Amino acid sequence: MTTAEQRSLCAKFRADFVEVRDTDIAGVARNVSVTSSPIHGLRHLPTSGASGWYIWAGEYSDADDFFQPIHVAHLESTCPQILNFLALAPGWRFLIAGDQVDVWYDPNLLKA
Repeated sequence: MTTAEQRSLCAKFRADFVEVRDTDIAGVARNVSVTSSPIHGLRHLPTSGASGWYIWAGEYSDADDFFQPIHVAHLESTCPQILNFLALAPGWRFLIAGDQVDVWYDPNLLKA
């Protein structure tokens, strides 16, 4: 899933580029769709087969079933507006709300 747009976005925010494979798993809330807003994403350290990404729309929930495991490849149809953000390194977050986009580093995401 490496694209020039992903590399450009990482360079823009001075974030390391960490590739995500189509077969990697992301935790995605059931309320995420093409029309969702706002969309939040954060990346923890990846583990075997997991990208480290958690993505949700609207309000966050601590419910055990809030996130469902989805292969990154399926995000192209579910939520294509986030694809360029997926190469941001662990510790990075994003928020997309219409035309407003915020990207920032959160070192707390790397703590165990």
